[in-house]
Amino acid sequence: MSQLSVIILCGQSPRHLYFANQLCKACQPLVIIQEGGHDDPLKKIIKLLLNPAKLWRKVSRWLRDRKRYSGNKEAAFFFAEQPSQLDRNDLRVEVPHINHPDVIKLIDEHNPDLIAVFGTSLLKGELLEKGRLGIINLHGGLSPEYRGADCTFWALHNQEPEKVGCTLHYINMGIDTGNIVAHVSPEIKATDDELTLFWRAVRDSTDTFAELLDKLEAGESLGQVQAHKGALYQVKDRGLQHEKKLEALLQQGLLKNLNLGKRVTWFKS
Repeated sequence: MSQLSVIILCGQSPRHLYFANQLCKACQPLVIIQEGGHDDPLKKIIKLLLNPAKLWRKVSRWLRDRKRYSGNKEAAFFFAEQPSQLDRNDLRVEVPHINHPDVIKLIDEHNPDLIAVFGTSLLKGELLEKGRLGIINLHGGLSPEYRGADCTFWALHNQEPEKVGCTLHYINMGIDTGNIVAHVSPEIKATDDELTLFWRAVRDSTDTFAELLDKLEAGESLGQVQAHKGALYQVKDRGLQHEKKLEALLQQGLLKNLNLGKRVTWFKS
């Protein structure tokens, strides 16, 4: 177990709780800061009402995700029959959004070696300068080819299942553009779908993140500049026609006979 002191910034879904729990076992956790939502929900609602197209996209995605995530499948994947909860709830602090002043205050109070991030909104401003060893994010796609949202979906949609995976990278001012530390690609089974592949990639990447802590403590120099910008996918890019195309590709055997096991690539500076 690493002796590095770490502050964890994460969301509240089962995959985020799993990430936080595993990291707490692999280092000296100081605080788990969870993003709870907007600090002025009424203002957010008014903005959505004034933008019908954006409101419709939000509603459509909410309805789609309710169907996809029905039955607590994600919780079952990461926690089996155990409750999906934080092991160290005593370290938990919830903030309205990740760039809230309370986050800076907590980080300054604890002065961590490293800040580990998974499942938050975009970090901005002064926060980007914190952490003695910096800030490392778990991104759900292989950067730079797949940056932004729904990267597992787009890799499959583009008929590139070999590019399903996650990236551990330093956070900078861009969206998933910081120096790459590791690529982690999961085993692919013929019976997989978008979610099982994404969840397996997250699980494998969490294990790799724990290895990373030991490497950093040992003084290894990791992180390479991304060679090009790749593609940036936004939530609004994913439409019903794309969903139908992927469904057809999977039914036609997109994932059969690939023989792809778990793959981890480290990037030294």
